[in-house]
Amino acid sequence: MRTMRSSDSAIVALVGYAADGRGHGVAYARATGARTRQLLRVGFRSAARPSSDRAIAYGALTAIAQALVKRGVREVRFVLGDAQFADEIATGRGVGETLAIPYVRLRCVLNSLAKFSVQAGVTDDLTQRARAEVALNVAA
Repeated sequence: MRTMRSSDSAIVALVGYAADGRGHGVAYARATGARTRQLLRVGFRSAARPSSDRAIAYGALTAIAQALVKRGVREVRFVLGDAQFADEIATGRGVGETLAIPYVRLRCVLNSLAKFSVQAGVTDDLTQRARAEVALNVAA
């Protein structure tokens, strides 16, 4: 595996995530591009209280997007396991009042990319990995 560089401009990032009841979570992204393949792991905390599944999704995607921007990635196609969430991000429809600030935070990070898209897809292995890690941390 190679480290992502700014020359690896266009990637596909499959994203899986999980969080505990307090909103502390972990997100994984399998990022692949023309010359790179990397598994990213980032911790995050859901900003909304109480932490709903949707608030956790916003926190996870924001953390992954920030990590990719920090690595110099300019174009990303995000693949998410939740079709409704992917549609919400792509269209901006269905964002409730309690999620307005997490939505704006996410959009600010996404808008710092030259190009991005969000679609639904299979990310079960990454989601299961994140759930297992969160469960281990809760048990400890």
